[in-house]
Amino acid sequence: MKDMMIQIFSDYRTQIVFLHVISAVVWVGGMIAMKFAAHPSFIQIESPLHRLERISQALKRLFIIVLPFVIILIITAVLMSVGLGFRVAAVDATGHVIDTYAMHLYNIVHTKEVIWMIMAGNFAVMMRVRVKAQKLLDKGDTTGAKKRLELIGKYMVPLNIVLGIIAIYLGVTLRNAY
Repeated sequence: MKDMMIQIFSDYRTQIVFLHVISAVVWVGGMIAMKFAAHPSFIQIESPLHRLERISQALKRLFIIVLPFVIILIITAVLMSVGLGFRVAAVDATGHVIDTYAMHLYNIVHTKEVIWMIMAGNFAVMMRVRVKAQKLLDKGDTTGAKKRLELIGKYMVPLNIVLGIIAIYLGVTLRNAY
């Protein structure tokens, strides 16, 4: 499997890196646009029910757009991690560090992967919370729906924005390291 991943990366390096970068841009950029452009506009809607419906629908659209990019980002991250040979450069077959700088880079790779996985988990929870909020809206429970949508807007999206920016920075660090 490892050899196959190395070969795939070797054959499609530019395409894989491009898909990885564009996926990060769409995912993080979409959240930034929603938080700082769309959300303030939604707040201007006077009817609480209409406002919550618009927010729920916008989040649904964002999640539908972003989901394939989240999947692509994770797949390309694994391909790059293996294909670029970070582990091979850092440790020998017994797991002993053979190059401290390479080990530092390998640790950055793992940190970045952990960040993207936390973000993916948070994204999955956001999707479920939005569905629950929509069900409450459909039942006429605006108070319950508002609490759930506020959880997404106040905490979950900002968390993913911050984590995404950190992961992108780490990716630039790795790119400039070799």
